[in-house]
Amino acid sequence: MQRRRFLTLAGAGGAALAAPAVAQEAPTVNWRMPSSFPRSLDTVWGAAEFLTAKVAALTDGKFSIRPFSAGELVPPLQVLDAVQNGTTECGHTAGFYYLGKEPALVFDTGVPFGLTPRQHMAWLLHGGGQALVDEAYARFNALAIPCGNTGAQMGGWFRKEINSPDDLKGLRIRTPGLLSMVYEKLGAIPQQVAGSDIYPALEKGSLDAVEFVGPYDDEKLGFAKVARYYYGPGVLELGASLCLAINRDSWARLPPRYQEALRAASACAADDLLAKYDANNIPALKRLVGQGVKLKAWPPEVMHAMQRATRDVLDDYAAKDPGFAKVLASWRAFRAGQLLWASVNDGAAENYLMATRENGL
Repeated sequence: MQRRRFLTLAGAGGAALAAPAVAQEAPTVNWRMPSSFPRSLDTVWGAAEFLTAKVAALTDGKFSIRPFSAGELVPPLQVLDAVQNGTTECGHTAGFYYLGKEPALVFDTGVPFGLTPRQHMAWLLHGGGQALVDEAYARFNALAIPCGNTGAQMGGWFRKEINSPDDLKGLRIRTPGLLSMVYEKLGAIPQQVAGSDIYPALEKGSLDAVEFVGPYDDEKLGFAKVARYYYGPGVLELGASLCLAINRDSWARLPPRYQEALRAASACAADDLLAKYDANNIPALKRLVGQGVKLKAWPPEVMHAMQRATRDVLDDYAAKDPGFAKVLASWRAFRAGQLLWASVNDGAAENYLMATRENGL
């Protein structure tokens, strides 16, 4: 009788001890997440909403992240600043916006004549890229998790035709990151303008051209109303990777299961975003052409000039910044291997399919 009573009490005590332990593993956590992107874009802004909803689902609602669109909480190009100083626990942004603070961060997003989304993730996850990116973000008391990619972007919208590199000289163009340095090398005048402010600048005539994303997003922002020439292919941005930037102190306070929830949600958001662009860009492009947009291909001479300018910009930064040079060496070596593989296999297959699409399956 006494033995049964002891076991009953022991069992009750064990349950009492276990309950607080479980509660400690799943505390209620509330974060804020400003984004660099406007609410009008259901792609990049939608990725922020997707990510936060997935985190809540994976943690039974215990870990809540409230997203704020561009400018609601902090200016769109100051998201990393807010994360660094602890104003917010995390932010939804792109590394190349912070070229002026840390040039190496451009590799977290993408570099002209660079890697496709697949190749970029291969470099980050299995080519040593993430460790190099982590070093760059650590200077801002932050870490970054990839959470989406736009895929190859269009060359942009122009008020006039571009027939030679000389036509770029003096052109006031909105373009971010390292790409702005490339245009500067070519004689253009790059402008840093947040996504929500681009259309008013084009409409007022303070911009001559804009490089943003691709047909689906560009259609929503109305660029076709004020700039009729639309250029491709997107050699200057074969992909643009977004990131979830997280304050390191806030990260350290998270239970491990919440950290894993953030990583898993970011991976799911990345898959969804790229698929959304791939599915929606072609119908949007057809609509734009139907409205009278002049779809143009970059002249080879222009692309050659852009490629030379890109190489010069990368070498210039590497010559004066050892940290940049270190990342560039890794990136270039990985890119060389990826181009070789593409020329042997999937890239060659895609070229064949495109060349024979009229006679294909």
